[in-house]
Amino acid sequence: MNATSMVGAMPASPSASEVRDLYLESLQLVERLHRRLLDVVKDEFDRAGRSDINAVQALLLFNIGESVLTAGELRSRGYYLGSNVSYNLKKLVDLGFIDHKKSKSDRRSVRVSLTEKGREVAEIVGELYNRHILSIEAVGGIGADEFQIMNKAMQRLDRFWNDTILYRL
Repeated sequence: MNATSMVGAMPASPSASEVRDLYLESLQLVERLHRRLLDVVKDEFDRAGRSDINAVQALLLFNIGESVLTAGELRSRGYYLGSNVSYNLKKLVDLGFIDHKKSKSDRRSVRVSLTEKGREVAEIVGELYNRHILSIEAVGGIGADEFQIMNKAMQRLDRFWNDTILYRL
C-alpha cells in the first residue's frame, strides 16, 4: 500500500463546525441529564409520599454521606444546578436533616454532617442508585466500557473548563 492510498484511507479530521455542533450538543445533554436526575430523585420521594425534602436537598444529603464538610467543600463535590447551596443547607439544618458546628480551627467556617434523619434520606438516594446499577446495562444498554469512555471524556472537559478559568483561555 503506498502513502497516497494510506492517506485516503485515514478519516478526515472533524471541521470546526462539526466540533462546534458536537460540543453544543454535549452541553445540552449535560444540562438535560442533570435536570432529569433531579426528576428521577423527585419521583422516588414522591412515590414514597415524602414531600418534606426536594431533589436538590436529597442529593446534597447523599453527597455529604458520612463526611463532615464545609459548604465550600460540598459545593465542589456536587452539581446543584440553579440552587443556592447555603440556602439549602440552612433549610436542611432547620428541618433536622443536618447538624452544623463551627470549626475549632476557624470560627468563621461551619462544618456540616448528617443527622439520623439525614442519613435516612441519603440511604434512599443510595438505594435508588443501586437499583439503577443493577439494571442500567440490561435496560439502558450502557455497560462498563461506555461509562469508562464517557467518564474519561467528562473528566477531560472538566479539566479543560478549569484550565479555561485558571489560565483565561
